[in-house]
Amino acid sequence: MRIAAGQLLIVGFDGTSLSPELGLLLKEIQPAGVILFARNFLNGQQTSQLLRQCQRQVRKPLFTCVDLEGGRVDRFRHLTGPAPSAADVFRTGNPSLYRKHGAIIGKICSALGFNVNFAPVLDLALGASRKVMNSRSVSESPDEVIASAREFLAGLASRKVIGAGKHFPGLGEGRVDSHRHLPVIRKPFQKLWAEDLVPYRRMRRELRMVLVGHANYPEVTRDRQPASLSKKWITDILRHKIGYRGLIVSDDLEMGGVLKAAPTAQAAVEFIGAGGDLALVCHQQKNVEAAFEAIVKTAERDARFRRRVAESATRIARFKQASRELNRSVPSPAPEKISRLSAELWEFSECVRLSSLASATAEAETGS
Repeated sequence: MRIAAGQLLIVGFDGTSLSPELGLLLKEIQPAGVILFARNFLNGQQTSQLLRQCQRQVRKPLFTCVDLEGGRVDRFRHLTGPAPSAADVFRTGNPSLYRKHGAIIGKICSALGFNVNFAPVLDLALGASRKVMNSRSVSESPDEVIASAREFLAGLASRKVIGAGKHFPGLGEGRVDSHRHLPVIRKPFQKLWAEDLVPYRRMRRELRMVLVGHANYPEVTRDRQPASLSKKWITDILRHKIGYRGLIVSDDLEMGGVLKAAPTAQAAVEFIGAGGDLALVCHQQKNVEAAFEAIVKTAERDARFRRRVAESATRIARFKQASRELNRSVPSPAPEKISRLSAELWEFSECVRLSSLASATAEAETGS
């Protein structure tokens, strides 16, 4: 049971090298994956080496994960220069650039040793969330969100990187940042189904991972729980009503939005119990350890939860076996390669900037 429990966790940590404490943690819990942030990066070779060191501690292939959307969410900014946001690229009106955006981000991820990128954002760019989401959302139109996301995912896939749609069921009406607070979205299910849920409904066979956000939808669940801990959202709606068959990932269980409902260890148990597969615990080692032990102990005393753990562990194992992205060796990138990637990213960013200007000029001339 301890092996199965570990395979339900993706963990983050501090530092730019494998400390003895981190090595022991990885050997003990045998997680499904690791996630790195800007705090973990010094340069390309160090990052690649750190991921390989993590893999040596874990017997099964790791999900090596990062959040790289471009714009505000850009973990590699100081390594390769800034990447444009999804909204920047969308404003060009050029679908070929949507795919190139995914491809250049995927190329950087792959060169550094990452096989999972928690992007694209599928939240609608509605007025309520504009100050919170800003350039992370591309459009208030589900059709345009889908068009952008499909091309971005294809770009990632061309570089052997797995993408993840987020933040189910949608933060488009969220007025506060779920990193700090729990958004309460008072929108009836019929409107969510016809708007925010459309990308998940239409892309259910294309999204290999879906990341569930920390927001409460009281018109749907009649409670104060975030969707990330909700059986109604994860099992009843995403799995059964929508028919999604890929992996379901939580947003970071150390974020303020979920901590309003439960401490991290309890949240991990509730997420798994609700039907989730991979619990993200991104920061403190004590919280990783507590989440792991809580999953193990709950499974030992609760037969229904034990079956739930086994179900997700089996799904994850099958996913990993079928994923070529996890079974390849990537050499450490030489500084020259990082320089070339930086130049390629800069050229793409310039292309986006000039295309946006041309698109804006054409619109202005049409309007006049």
